[in-house]
Amino acid sequence: MRVLITTDGSDSAKTAIRAAVRILNPDDRHLDLLCVMPVWNRNDETGRRKRYEERTCRETANILEDAKAAIRGDAVDVRRVSESGSPAAVIAGKTGDYDLTVIGALGTGFRNEAGLGPVASRVIQHALGPVLVGRAMRSEEGVRILIAVDGSAASFHAVEAVSELCDLNSTEVCLMYVAETPWIQLESEGDWATSSEDEMESSEAGTLEKELVREGEALIEDARKILHRDRLVVDKRIEEGNPANEILAEAERGQYDLVALGSTGNRDLKHQMLGSVSSRIALEAPCSVLIVTEPGETG
Repeated sequence: MRVLITTDGSDSAKTAIRAAVRILNPDDRHLDLLCVMPVWNRNDETGRRKRYEERTCRETANILEDAKAAIRGDAVDVRRVSESGSPAAVIAGKTGDYDLTVIGALGTGFRNEAGLGPVASRVIQHALGPVLVGRAMRSEEGVRILIAVDGSAASFHAVEAVSELCDLNSTEVCLMYVAETPWIQLESEGDWATSSEDEMESSEAGTLEKELVREGEALIEDARKILHRDRLVVDKRIEEGNPANEILAEAERGQYDLVALGSTGNRDLKHQMLGSVSSRIALEAPCSVLIVTEPGETG
C-alpha cells in the first residue's frame, strides 16, 4: 500500500498524520512524506532569493523530520520528499500515483478547528485517487467508521477502499443509506404533513418511499459482502431526508472517527451552486473523511 502523507508543519497536518496512523492498515505500508514549499515569486535574482531558498530548505527538512517522528515504527518504509510550487497543484498531481493521499483539513494560517482550507479543497476537487482528510480521532481505542452507500460505483469503491486501506481489527463499521424521500413528498398531491400514516403508505409517494428503503437494504447487503471479515462488527442505518444532513448528523451522533463516501466528481451547474454531498461532508464533518472519486470522473 503506497500512501502519500502531505505536511506543511501545521497542527492540522500533524493531526492528520496521527489520524492516518490510527486508521490505516499497518501491513505492507509504504509512506511518502511530502512537503511543498512555495517558490520565490519575485523578479529579482539577488541574494534575497538565495537566502529564501536556503531558509525554506531548512524549514522543509525540519517539517519532514517532525512528521516522520510522528509515525509509528511499524511502517515498512518511510521516505521524505520535498518539492516547490503550488501546494494544491503539486499534491493533486500526485494523487493518481498512490493508493491514498492524506492531507490536513486546514493547513497553516488557520486558528480554528472547523472547516476546510483552500489547499485541501482543491486537492479533493481535482484528486485522481482516494483522499483522506485527517481530523482528530474521537475514540481512545479502536476506530469507528461510517460508510455512506448510495448505489453509485463511487460509493462501492469507497467500501472497497475501506476494506483494503483501513485497519479493521478492533474496528466498528456502520453502513448507511439515505433515501431522499423529501423530494417525493414535495411532488405528491395533497397536504403530506396532515395525511394519516395509512394514507401516506398507500399513496404513490409512500409506495416509492418503501421501494427506496428496500433498495437501501439491498445496497447495504452488497456492501456488507465486500467488508466480510471474521469478527468485524458491521451495523446498518437507513434514514430518509437530505443525504448530507443525515450523514453529518449520524457522524456526530455516533461519535465516528471516519466517514467514507464516494464522489462522482460531477461539475455541473447544480454541484457548482449547491456543492456535492462529498464536498459538504469534507467541509463540515466532525471527524476524518475518506473521499473516493469514481475513476474517470475527476474535475
